[in-house]
Amino acid sequence: MTVDFSPLRAARAALTFSLTMLACAMAQADDTAAAPLWTFGGYGTLGFVHSNDSQSDFTANVLNPGNAGASHEWSATVDSRLGMQLGLNLNSRWSAVLQVVSERTLQSGYAPTVEWANIKYQATPDLNLRVGRIALPLFLAGDYRKAGYALPWVRPPVELYGAIPISNSDGVDASYRWSAMGVHNVTQFFFGRTDIAVTPQAHATARAMTGLSNTTTSGALTVRASAMTTELTVNLARELFAGLSQFGPQGAALAARYDVNAKRADVVTLGASYDPGAWFLMGEVGRMNARSYLGDKTAAYFSAGYRYGDLTPYAGYAMSRSRTPARIDGLDLRGLPPQLAAAGAQLNGGLNQMLATIPHQRSINAGLRWDVRANYALKLQYDRLTPLRGSNGTFINVQPGFQSGHPISVVSASVDFVF
Repeated sequence: MTVDFSPLRAARAALTFSLTMLACAMAQADDTAAAPLWTFGGYGTLGFVHSNDSQSDFTANVLNPGNAGASHEWSATVDSRLGMQLGLNLNSRWSAVLQVVSERTLQSGYAPTVEWANIKYQATPDLNLRVGRIALPLFLAGDYRKAGYALPWVRPPVELYGAIPISNSDGVDASYRWSAMGVHNVTQFFFGRTDIAVTPQAHATARAMTGLSNTTTSGALTVRASAMTTELTVNLARELFAGLSQFGPQGAALAARYDVNAKRADVVTLGASYDPGAWFLMGEVGRMNARSYLGDKTAAYFSAGYRYGDLTPYAGYAMSRSRTPARIDGLDLRGLPPQLAAAGAQLNGGLNQMLATIPHQRSINAGLRWDVRANYALKLQYDRLTPLRGSNGTFINVQPGFQSGHPISVVSASVDFVF
């Protein structure tokens, strides 16, 4: 049974609890202490994307889909967003943050959603505890993946970052800073859950999201390793899996294998960045196994750039490889009555359509970032993406004429800013 506990309700609950805790802390604070310090800021991206494929739509994230390609020749919905953040530092121990983001979502267009809503308690100079809605620390850019100005590219590589589109969790975390032989580390433990509306009737729910992340810095080098496990339920295509279950043991086995119903999903990522100032090198690799039609896949990228004053040309390569086939035989229909065989063939087709959405893809990109003025950056980027082995790659809204193995060109332009 899936409990409907929406992200907005969870964020409101977290914020209410945060404010209650802060009120208690304020009541106990010394009257002679400094006044609370409020901070306000934000970030935004105005982006336009063109895809030359008329049989699919390019998207950076299936939870915030764009529609460049089959839907529109040019689209402003792939990367455009606006985020605002309110912070409160009560004293040296207590603080809170609320971040609201407006971007295209599956259900509510550009309606603002709560990205972060948490309080932090600085237990010691090296240990802090947080409760509420917290950024999910899975990638190098996991803490700022939506703030385009902080990224060298127009968007993070879709092969890796699109594989885990969830960017936050509702729960708790603890971070501890420590050093050894001149190398600095931050080790973070987190536990939480998330619930995302995929359609008005269907939700994706991740329970008991439990993970560990460690960020190591030494001079210009940053390394981040993360691991997470969760119980995942996505109540999509219920009719498909119910239909398969009607075909005896073989159908029940297919439904049990591919349905996302309380499945254990594991994620392991490792990333490194070397940025001495004049140039940068960075790369990440991740393994994601959902034990279902979401697939067992490995994704990675490598990127490099050089800074010439306000200009930063860059280039990169990315890939996603699936261990789950994009097509299977499915139900054995030999010897069945014609009407039953036709129904089984339809179920096999539906299952293969879902398996084709597991990305198996490679891409190259090149771009230019121009820091026009303080807090403003203009970016131009070209991506050449090739879905492979019958997969749709990272493309959505796939039409009957879509050709896996056919390279697709995507051109992007964006203006990023912070304030």
